[in-house]
Amino acid sequence: MTALVETPAERMPGPAASTALRRTPPLPWLRERGMGGSILVAAISSAFGAILLSATGFIGAMLKANPYIGDSETLAVVLVIMSFLLIGVAVYVASIVTANTFATVIAGRTRRIALLRLIGASARSQREEVGRQGLVVGVIGAGIGLAGGTLVSWAGVVLATRLLGLDGLDYAVVQPVLVIPAVVVALTTWAAAWAGSRRVLTVTPLQALGGSVEASHDAVARRGGRNGVAITLFAIGAALLAGGIVLGLLSPLGVVVAFFGGVFSFTGLALGATLVMPPVLRLVGRLFGRSATARLAAENALRYPERSSRMAIGVVMGVTLVTMFAVALETVKAVMIASGDGEAPAEMTTLVDTFAAIMMGLVAVAAVIAAVGLVNLLTIGVVQRRRELGLLRALGVSTGQVRRVVLLEAAHITIAATVTGLVLGIAYGWAGAQSLLGSVAVPPSWSSPTLVAPAVPWLPVVIIVAATAVLTLVAAVVPTRLATRVAPVEALAD
Repeated sequence: MTALVETPAERMPGPAASTALRRTPPLPWLRERGMGGSILVAAISSAFGAILLSATGFIGAMLKANPYIGDSETLAVVLVIMSFLLIGVAVYVASIVTANTFATVIAGRTRRIALLRLIGASARSQREEVGRQGLVVGVIGAGIGLAGGTLVSWAGVVLATRLLGLDGLDYAVVQPVLVIPAVVVALTTWAAAWAGSRRVLTVTPLQALGGSVEASHDAVARRGGRNGVAITLFAIGAALLAGGIVLGLLSPLGVVVAFFGGVFSFTGLALGATLVMPPVLRLVGRLFGRSATARLAAENALRYPERSSRMAIGVVMGVTLVTMFAVALETVKAVMIASGDGEAPAEMTTLVDTFAAIMMGLVAVAAVIAAVGLVNLLTIGVVQRRRELGLLRALGVSTGQVRRVVLLEAAHITIAATVTGLVLGIAYGWAGAQSLLGSVAVPPSWSSPTLVAPAVPWLPVVIIVAATAVLTLVAAVVPTRLATRVAPVEALAD
């Protein structure tokens, strides 16, 4: 399509124009707010996959070198399955965070997209451009993550070999299989950008007169198709969860059915976050008091539920995953103690605690990805609200009050997300433990089926709450700094 607007470089004389063009970066959109965070999310996911596969391969090599269990194919299969499941969890979280990031970026580009529509560009071409940007972001992030993950894996293998005295163990870190997570992350980022850019199809040329436009509460409520799909997925997931629990009373294989129930139900919750999160946000908002800044922060979170829900759902995922594994493992440990007449075997306790620590550390990667997404989206949100913040400053709101509003918004969203994640994590953790242990006979009756009570480990819960407080402060640093730099005259002139 021929450009209809003359750029500054085109108005310059020949040599000057050539110099300006040479100084123009090849991919200028990479400097937009949100792209750096998306690259970081992709890099973390790819590095996590490479490190996990390398660790699995190294452990497998150790097992093969062991004369007693070296021939056990079961352990090798279990390690591979666990690795790909955990990689899948990280990619799942990263894809939702990336889709939400691109959806927020598109909301900020509404005016530019509408101008392009006005001069003849099609919505399809604009969406294809966003898809290409997602692919580039995914490839860059996946490449960085692959290189960093391979380097960390090599250092880890060297350190483990020396500490464990495995000088005779020959294990090559650089293997073709490490490319698989990078390819999956790149493709998933592209797909997430394509999904997040669906709003391009609804942008009209008339919106060229406006700025960043987020869907209001009424507009979100009218989305019957998307809300219907979310409710359907959640209903299917809930039915599978119930079926897994019932099947678990007969066989431990019920946990497989419950696993898919958890995936379907949580996907429904993520897709229908605009239905689930506003009531929670409203309840949390009442805890902040009735001061002007507190009420403004609460109303900002509720006025555009789509933006607030996108920020919250990533944190909900991270807290849910960590809490779910903690509750499930603590429940298993409680059943072991009950089976041992109040005292579990020391060997089994050590094994479960070690496995719990490893799993919590691995699942924490998903929480880190979610935290990066929150910081990213809060920053984008402040940048896109320059006019709003400038108007507040023009009306007499002080710099400290603006900083307080942004901080309270971050606290509002993270507290609501943490509470929701804790409730969901306890429910999912209990469902997983019940579907796995329902057919195991435990005292006092020593007969199955068994109803297992959820065991909540309070230390991880305290850590999650403390981490939430830290996350709120960290997530608000950059946005509050940007918010206080907004000059009223400049913001209102945008």
